[in-house]
Amino acid sequence: KSSEISSGGRISFSPISSPILQIVKESQQQHGLRHGDFQRYRYLLLILMDAERAWSYAMQLKQEANTEPRKRFHLLSRLRKAVKHAEELERLCESNRVDAKTKLEAQAYMAYLTGMLRFEHQEWKAAMEAFNKCKTIYEKLANAFTEEQAVLYNQRVEEISPNIRYCAYNIGDQSAMNELMQMRLRSGGTEGLLAEKLEALITQTRAKQAATMSEVEWRGRTVPVKIDKVRIFLLGLADNEAAIVQAENEETKERLFESLLSECRDAIQAVREDLKPDQKQREHSLESDSGKVSNIQYLHSYLTYIKLSTAIKRNESMAKSLQKALLQQQRSEEDGKRAARPQDLIRLYDIILQNLVELTQLPGLEEDKNFQKEIGLKTLVYKAYRCFFIAQSYVLVKKWSEALVLYERVLKYAGEVQSEAGAFTNSLKELPDVQDLITQVNAEKYSLQAAAILDANDNHETESPSQVKDGKPLSERFETFCLDPSLVSKQVSLVHFPPGFQPIPCKPLFFDLALNHVAFPPLEDKVEQKAKSGLTGYIKGIFGFKS
Repeated sequence: KSSEISSGGRISFSPISSPILQIVKESQQQHGLRHGDFQRYRYLLLILMDAERAWSYAMQLKQEANTEPRKRFHLLSRLRKAVKHAEELERLCESNRVDAKTKLEAQAYMAYLTGMLRFEHQEWKAAMEAFNKCKTIYEKLANAFTEEQAVLYNQRVEEISPNIRYCAYNIGDQSAMNELMQMRLRSGGTEGLLAEKLEALITQTRAKQAATMSEVEWRGRTVPVKIDKVRIFLLGLADNEAAIVQAENEETKERLFESLLSECRDAIQAVREDLKPDQKQREHSLESDSGKVSNIQYLHSYLTYIKLSTAIKRNESMAKSLQKALLQQQRSEEDGKRAARPQDLIRLYDIILQNLVELTQLPGLEEDKNFQKEIGLKTLVYKAYRCFFIAQSYVLVKKWSEALVLYERVLKYAGEVQSEAGAFTNSLKELPDVQDLITQVNAEKYSLQAAAILDANDNHETESPSQVKDGKPLSERFETFCLDPSLVSKQVSLVHFPPGFQPIPCKPLFFDLALNHVAFPPLEDKVEQKAKSGLTGYIKGIFGFKS
């Protein structure tokens, strides 16, 4: 309400600004639209909120109209009401007190609701003009403001782009269909107003293509396809698989996997209904056909193969996501999410192995040696990964010996895969690489041994057989792994001390053997001779008499 008086005496007001799209998006997220609860979103906030209230009620009625078609009339009435409120909003924003940005937002909002109303009335040209006007305004606003604000505008442009292409297709632009398919592949399926119409359009297009499809070839055998639902499914299979590969996030990929599996189950059910009379006919037939299954049974096996293979890919994708979560364990705990566990991966690989068992039992493939060999190798790959995560679960509870044995089993499975792969290398390309697993297992083995040695406080492991010592010091058992808690204590046994006595040679004794054989020369001539001797000389010596 700030104002100022100009030099001419007139009062001038600063422009009013209102971020209309930001208010709408934040309100939708806070009041139920995050979960598609349109009824909760019906609240009051002047004219803009009146328009949003009418629009949200229309979307609620659209959901209910799937089972109650009469509510479609009420849906159109509420959309017209929303457009009326948007017109009033646009008229008010024409005031000089409103800034240019808000005026443009009001015009874009009006064009958006008008396009939705015309779309429901199937007035394709008018709807496309309204949507194009909305798109143009939001693109200009996105280029004019900050990156944070541009995100909202660009999101709205992405939301209405499929609607524009759908309108163009209905007007006669055949290239629009390809663009719609690409949008669907990138987003993993459209949502909101266009979702049902686009899916119906795709089904119609495939139905037209299915009219020219008469057979399918699988593993060297060609079988006719007479069921329209199966034809439509097989025609869309490549598109669905491409959409899964191009999915931008795990949530979109999971939704596409579920959609593909649902379509596959419907196709299998359609074949199963035709399979029952075929089985009865074969039971009463006198021809055994050398045990060869019928065309309809082989087609059923093919569709079942697609279903089981898709389920395996889905579980493998989920397993990869869980492995990433295991590597980011600390961050998951901080976010308040349930931490990923090796047990979750074990369950997924159990399901994969069960699917592989079902693949080997498909009718018509029992004698296909190459198929059975390929499935056998895939089974070894997934057994190796399952065994690895079982070992990881034992590591978590500090059961070192069990984990070590399981790691050796992993290396055994992986070695068998590498030795038997041969001509099936291309079939194993999409599977996890066993060489990476071997490298990881070898690293984990050393980590496990180190962790086991350092875990001196685990009483349970101290009493396990792997920790029983024979009293030998470390210097005498370098080649044997043994859990010895004393190695990290102050009384570590490295060598015997003091060392034991050992025999050594005695000190040698020397003997002079040559002395007994030596003849010494006479020495009399060199010795002094005394003339007198005896008692008289002795007495004289005593008394001091000299001669």
